[in-house]
Amino acid sequence: MMYPGRSGRFFGILMMALSVFLLAGAVVMLLWNAILPEITGVKPLQFPQALGLLLLSRLLFGSFRFAPMGARHAARKAWREKWMQMNETERAEFRQAWKQRCARGNPNS
Repeated sequence: MMYPGRSGRFFGILMMALSVFLLAGAVVMLLWNAILPEITGVKPLQFPQALGLLLLSRLLFGSFRFAPMGARHAARKAWREKWMQMNETERAEFRQAWKQRCARGNPNS
């Protein structure tokens, strides 16, 4: 059962995400066309190509996490502090546990 206003909020968030994606595509296209054709001699991008390039770069190099950058930094900082508080024995145990965890799917390890 949908609550009043819930579908409107979802639609608004969807439209905002689409707007951000289209704006980012426009920025990619403008930067590509302003810089790379002169430097490397590549052809200018069309808008759909810029959107595809943006999506491809996010898939290859980024992620689709929705956490703010500060939240990721805070999590990394917490892990670093925890690591610094471990003694050498605890660090070795931690490394060994992660090696075992990562080797489960890899029969060559």
